[in-house]
Amino acid sequence: MSKINIKFSPKQLEAIYRDYNYTFDVLEGTPRSGKTTAGHFRYADYLTWTRDTNHLIVAYNQEQAYRLFIDGDGTGLKHIFGDLAEIKHDEHGSHLEIHIPNGVKKAYYKGGGKSNSVGAITGMSLGSVVFCEINLLNMKMVQECFRRTFAALDRYHLADLNPPAPHHPVISEVFDVQNTRWMHWTIQDNPIITEERKQEIYEILSKNPYLFERDWEGKRVMPQGVIYGIFNMKNNVLPKMRGQIYEMFFVTDGGQSDATSCSCNIVVKYEDKFRLLRVANYYHSGAETGQVKAMSTYAKELVKFKDWCVNKFELRYTEFFVDPACKSLREELHLLGVRTKAADNNSKDITGTSKGIEVGIERLQNSMTNEHFFIVETDSEYDHYDFLKEIGMYVRDDNGNPIDEFNHALDECRYANNYFFKRYLRG
Repeated sequence: MSKINIKFSPKQLEAIYRDYNYTFDVLEGTPRSGKTTAGHFRYADYLTWTRDTNHLIVAYNQEQAYRLFIDGDGTGLKHIFGDLAEIKHDEHGSHLEIHIPNGVKKAYYKGGGKSNSVGAITGMSLGSVVFCEINLLNMKMVQECFRRTFAALDRYHLADLNPPAPHHPVISEVFDVQNTRWMHWTIQDNPIITEERKQEIYEILSKNPYLFERDWEGKRVMPQGVIYGIFNMKNNVLPKMRGQIYEMFFVTDGGQSDATSCSCNIVVKYEDKFRLLRVANYYHSGAETGQVKAMSTYAKELVKFKDWCVNKFELRYTEFFVDPACKSLREELHLLGVRTKAADNNSKDITGTSKGIEVGIERLQNSMTNEHFFIVETDSEYDHYDFLKEIGMYVRDDNGNPIDEFNHALDECRYANNYFFKRYLRG
């Protein structure tokens, strides 16, 4: 096994070494609370003694499952087991094969955020399942995972998540039903976060009561102040594209330390209504990944994304919009032969008592409510994980103003809806 030098907090040590007298451990709490790192070592401990061979790690998509638990930013399973583990692929899919004294263990990693994700585990018999960000997973997939472990010799499940809304179905349909042991986490439980960083995070979160209670105190709170809280995972998500196609276009919001997000949008018509389908999303955050890219690099990656969409959907695109503030990105795209236009960012809009960005926000809210706006599920790397993440985090401050955080995909989505509204809905 690998030697990893980590200082654990008392909460982490408790989570790692407690008895396996429950079949479902839930680690719920704030971001940066150390719960996922504890989960890595808890699960590694389980794998060293379980008699079952096949196991599963499931996240919103396969890339997330690998990033969050196999790699785990240096503390995941592949680092814990070191030379005893290697990535392999068989008839059931990609997995980490681990060689330990009581036999070979296979930790498969798969995506579980789509309505048809359950097909990826049909017929599998599992000893255990890890649910990464379980509240983002499709509930049918979650329930099927529990069924896949019924015949296990040493049945076990582990989940982590940030606090969901009090009415989230994962609470009533999963936590309240299973043999669950729940553990609450806050940033105070993470030994690597300095007091200076804690103060910085505190000052950011204290601008909004909802974010403060959820992401500092770790409470389950109603999403008051969440700007696009009306987005509905049942009413605003399609398993596949449908309707008569009218056009495909791209919209980009760019930054280096901030995230760069580009969406592929297709306008269709069915049931006598025009619909805006968000079918794919390129997203990269320099702040989150610690990898800051040059604008020329972003431009090349956006061209690759554009070409992928053209080939995937077999459509020509009509427009490539870029936030007017991203002048350097537009110039880099022009050098690569991509003709761009300035996106409509609502800077000149006035409607009734609303003006500027509020006009665009109201339009997008209406598109969501009236089922003009949908995201379409995809198996590709260009999925909607980051969009859905921002949906729950883009909020207003105490004065009712939108906080300019967690809104990169949502900004370009607003720009896309502005174009859709003015061309297809108005008049």
